[in-house]
Amino acid sequence: MRKVQLGFLTGTHVVNDLYQGSVPALLPFMMSERHYSYAAVSGIALAATGLSSVVQPVFGMIVDRAHRGWLAPVGFLVAAAGIAGAGFADGYLLTWICVAVAGIGVAAYHPPATNQARAAGGRSQKAMSLFSVGGTLGSSLAPALVTAVVGSLGLSGSYLLAVPAVVMAVLWLLNHRNARALVRDGNTATESTVDVQDDWRAFGRLVAATVGWSIPYVTVSSLLSLYVVGELHASTASAAVTLTSFTLAGAAGTVLGGWLGDRHGRMVPIRTGYLLGVPALAGIVFAPSYPALELSAVLFGLAMFLPFANQVTLAQDYLPSRPGTASGLTLGLAMSVGGLSSPLFGWLADDQGLRFTLGVVLAVFAVAVVFGVRLRDRVPAPEKPSEELVT
Repeated sequence: MRKVQLGFLTGTHVVNDLYQGSVPALLPFMMSERHYSYAAVSGIALAATGLSSVVQPVFGMIVDRAHRGWLAPVGFLVAAAGIAGAGFADGYLLTWICVAVAGIGVAAYHPPATNQARAAGGRSQKAMSLFSVGGTLGSSLAPALVTAVVGSLGLSGSYLLAVPAVVMAVLWLLNHRNARALVRDGNTATESTVDVQDDWRAFGRLVAATVGWSIPYVTVSSLLSLYVVGELHASTASAAVTLTSFTLAGAAGTVLGGWLGDRHGRMVPIRTGYLLGVPALAGIVFAPSYPALELSAVLFGLAMFLPFANQVTLAQDYLPSRPGTASGLTLGLAMSVGGLSSPLFGWLADDQGLRFTLGVVLAVFAVAVVFGVRLRDRVPAPEKPSEELVT
């Protein structure tokens, strides 16, 4: 039954992050239909990622104080509404606000859903990787879905993108009864009385590594399709393929990272991912042709997500008494730096070009590698109580 719950939560993660991945996929259409500049679309990326990441720790603290599982379905419904609204917006400010609302919805989902996934999966890194890969799959499906819908109907057809959230919300209500039956059967973990202290110093190093990880991830995600079209003169269809393959490679990296974490310990995929990411990103920056860029993008996506699930559980084990805050800060506040830096890199791209901008991003990522390879493992925290699965 716990595996069923984990599978269902993974499905909700697919839907939630579909709306996070929809934003970079919508940017080329916004530039085409509304004639936005690189700086303008980077500002929209800021609305989606930056503000979402800033408020996510707040939701994490709320979840730590009282189990509020209802935030998860409300989150992806709000995200869907924001994306749909962005398609109908008749001005830049309203578009920005709608995308910001979508980002807040995405943020509300993650802390309660991550806690529930940890409760369902226990100490398994593979279990967390399967939940995490749901988000990556959602992001990877977004470009194809957006291209099919908006490419055919224009931005005004984006209301159709809200359908997956409505369907999943109905399934959530039905599944809620099964989760309560699971608790009554007594098949979930019970709360441990072991007292494990929070290690804020180690957690700070992890946040620093995640900050350096988020800037390349957000910037590459936002500019990759534009880079394919603008620098390598490929088609918009090729740009969609590259963005999709980048996120699919991330999904593969998440699963592989979880498997390696269970087999060899969390630090192996974390360090491997950071080290492998440097030559992969360099391949994107210096790619002489589209095939070379495509190969580098796949390798970079794989490398970036090898550490992902392992870093989530590591953050929760650094702060065992505050798992929601840990995931919120690691995936939220640290990621906000990537979102907040998006306009800066957009202005830099307008002034110096996309290739030069991604070269600067490569230098930033090198700093993240220094922190990433110095992280140390910690004894896993006690499993979360069963209430996480039902509230």
